[in-house]
Amino acid sequence: MPIIVQKFGGTSVATPEKIAAAARKAIRAQQLGNQVVVVVSAMGANTDILIDLAHQVNEEPPAREMDMLLSTGEQVSVALMAMAIHKFGHKAVSLTGAQIGIKTDSSYSKARIKTISTDRLKKLLDDGNIVIAAGFQGVDDDFNITTLGRGGSDTTAVALAAVLKADACEIYTDVDGVYTTDPRLLPEARQMNQISYDEMLELASIGAGVMHNRSIEFAKKFDVPICVRSSFSDAPGSMIVAEPESMSVGVCGAALTRDEASVTILGVSDKPGSSYEIFKRLADRKITVDMIIQNIGEADKADISFTVPSGELKETLRAVKEAAKIVGASDVTHDDAVAKVSVVGVGMAKQTGVAEKMFQAIAKAGINIQMISTSEIKISVLVARSEGPAALRAVHQAFHLDTKPADANVWDVNAHRARTTRSISEIIESLRTVNMEQLTLVDISMTADQARITLSGVPDAPGLASNIFNTVAAAGIFVDMIVQSCDGVPGETSISFTVPEAQLDHCMEVLKKMKVQFGKVSGSNEIAKLSVSGIGLRSHTSVGIGMFEALAAAGINVQMINTSELRVNVVVDGKDGQRGLEALQRKFADSLV
Repeated sequence: MPIIVQKFGGTSVATPEKIAAAARKAIRAQQLGNQVVVVVSAMGANTDILIDLAHQVNEEPPAREMDMLLSTGEQVSVALMAMAIHKFGHKAVSLTGAQIGIKTDSSYSKARIKTISTDRLKKLLDDGNIVIAAGFQGVDDDFNITTLGRGGSDTTAVALAAVLKADACEIYTDVDGVYTTDPRLLPEARQMNQISYDEMLELASIGAGVMHNRSIEFAKKFDVPICVRSSFSDAPGSMIVAEPESMSVGVCGAALTRDEASVTILGVSDKPGSSYEIFKRLADRKITVDMIIQNIGEADKADISFTVPSGELKETLRAVKEAAKIVGASDVTHDDAVAKVSVVGVGMAKQTGVAEKMFQAIAKAGINIQMISTSEIKISVLVARSEGPAALRAVHQAFHLDTKPADANVWDVNAHRARTTRSISEIIESLRTVNMEQLTLVDISMTADQARITLSGVPDAPGLASNIFNTVAAAGIFVDMIVQSCDGVPGETSISFTVPEAQLDHCMEVLKKMKVQFGKVSGSNEIAKLSVSGIGLRSHTSVGIGMFEALAAAGINVQMINTSELRVNVVVDGKDGQRGLEALQRKFADSLV
């Protein structure tokens, strides 16, 4: 019999009336011939009330006791949901995370799921019960109650769907699907039929609040179809699955992250270990680092820029100023009035001109780009916070995201059931019984046929990036990795990018003929790009640190860096490429599948 997992968030169970409505949805799903597991969050603002109560008792409550307290919110919800289902004449059993058998590590308030026992769940389902599972919680090996952190109920739901090999995981929320951007910012945003795991992971990392990234990591790892639906209607919703809605479009969605702050460390000693010294201190303080940009250095000095949430800026600056003394930095600057605008789409990996179109749209809006970072399926730029909404609207319009693609896919459950199992399925299957949230890397690779071009002393003005990359694209030159960072000189910026090695000389000639005056144009075909990709790079923040540490230990200097949800790329000297690859393979041997 097919298994369906349904998850209802706090707003969906905020009142007795809403609990009754959710109970009816679960009963209807069972009557359609499914076995049903329902995961619920705490009612409405109950978690916030408990947090406030704890701080009234103790300004610094112990982490273990906070988890004990916060887990009670979901316990209330599961009991009430089971009562509602019984009232309607159907069988239901409520279970806490411990009663289900969700085993986690001992990281209070942010625990990771290790294993889930399915014996009790399957017996209750086979006996005709709707099982009501408490989201957001589990127990460690010593039976201490733990909570999973932000988005924990989503994570519980997808994890249960994974171990039960459910046909789908339905996430009921206060929106009726996944949109091309936040409809509260742009009314013209369009609801998508479906979106791929990779695209949703990138959107989740840049501010799309529909799903939390850990739950999407679970879904991708265990091939769990997710349907995001409205709690308040019977609309079909949007599917999050392996395949994108369309491969004919380069971009599927756009997002704006407003609460960003940028930090630039100027004049860093351009030698092995500098990046590691900086980012290790940030990781030790559990600071969430997003865009990381290291541009090519001059005179044995380099500039490193990155973004963090605005609320973590003060602690970030303390950490960075410690590191600055060690890496010989000349200065540390920051800006807490910036916003990040990003576009995402698996189609851009096979299409040219996506970056140029984005830069051109922002230039036409008269908005200056402060930083650029690109990956295989995401392009992010930093702009002044006040200009963020206008930049988002400009790129949304430029890529016609309000229009449904002509070849839009519609997900088919039968096709999913018949789909060929992925090549890594046997290894992934073993993770169900060993450590479900273990870091899973799928590729460590080196690209040695690229060249690097750096433009320094570029006037920092609207339209510069658009002008440069439109000219390069018009010359038939394919651009891969792009980074733009501060130059340390007021009114100037630096832009570096990689192109095929065979196109280096042609690209240099094209740039030197441009009317824009650069301080300096330099290029090198003696580079190698090293990449680590996989599932869990954002929640396992140690990947970037591990790369920097392994390369530093091998005496290899990092020339350029850019990061994404799915991949971390670094550029090193060509002669160090093979040694760097081997160092990374040794470092991550236990995580590679």
